[in-house]
Amino acid sequence: MINLNSLRDSRILITGGAGMIGSTIAQLAAKLGAQVTIFDAMLPAYGGNSYNLHGIHDNVTFIQGDIRDMDLLKKNVNGQDFIFSLAAQVSYVDSNIDPLLDLDISCRGHINTLIACQENCPEAKIVFASSRFVYGRIDYNPVDENHPFNCLSIYGIHKLAGEKYYKFYHDAYGMRTTSLRIANPYGPRQQMKHSKYGIVNWFIRLALEEQPLTIFGDGQQVRDYIFVKDVAEAMLAVSLTRETDGQVYNLGSGTGTPFIDMSRIIAQLIPGTEIKMVEWPADRYFVETGNYISDISKLTNTVDWFPQTSPEQGIAQTIDYYRTCREHYW
Repeated sequence: MINLNSLRDSRILITGGAGMIGSTIAQLAAKLGAQVTIFDAMLPAYGGNSYNLHGIHDNVTFIQGDIRDMDLLKKNVNGQDFIFSLAAQVSYVDSNIDPLLDLDISCRGHINTLIACQENCPEAKIVFASSRFVYGRIDYNPVDENHPFNCLSIYGIHKLAGEKYYKFYHDAYGMRTTSLRIANPYGPRQQMKHSKYGIVNWFIRLALEEQPLTIFGDGQQVRDYIFVKDVAEAMLAVSLTRETDGQVYNLGSGTGTPFIDMSRIIAQLIPGTEIKMVEWPADRYFVETGNYISDISKLTNTVDWFPQTSPEQGIAQTIDYYRTCREHYW
């Protein structure tokens, strides 16, 4: 792994920093001696949770702020060395229901971020959290960065627009931006109040509540599940490498896990969990992209990083976390 100790005494701003990925970055960076500022709107339906900063509250600065607030952004990006741009509308389903809200946060909000940085901290490294949803329907696996964009949701379209904004500000103004297309993240500190974040965590909640895990179809759909600590370490590694400036990378585990196998891991770790196989409901909203596995070779060939956590290890750690801390997430 790249030596993250160089983060000591650096100034880091994380928008959406009270969410799962942002708070994991904050936990790692604060313990390494970085000066961390969390910037999060704490919108009720999304992932912001003050408990995610448990253990580092005294070592971080918290700003309740929205990336749509340009004046507040300008004030808080000033003097930062690294910015992790994670604030977002998080549900691809909701993006299709309320596309203007998704547009406002995921497009206008990120242009605000870039303008604020251009004016107040043009030398900062900015890492943007994009998504595998930019690819949409999958033509081949593993999916490399040259795969066509077959977006099936407004969420994916706006994530792709975000990538273009960050690339434009690099090309036009020399700003140090990098975008990461994150696969299917899961792990501790994720929102557990509803199922719109990630299916792994939602299935863990159901199993802990002794509810069945319902699988539509045969469960053979393959996904690339990546543990949140691996995501955070990759984002920190990317931020420390100038070679990543102006680039876009896939960020996943690089391996595929069938949906049924993920469910069985949870069931084995939480004895008594029932798995129910049912037909796809004809009236259920569903966007099936096809099997998805990230080709992460561009990333691993550029930075000294490789995912360390297997699904069995990651799911076990996630279950242990929520068994201890569920009162803060349910």
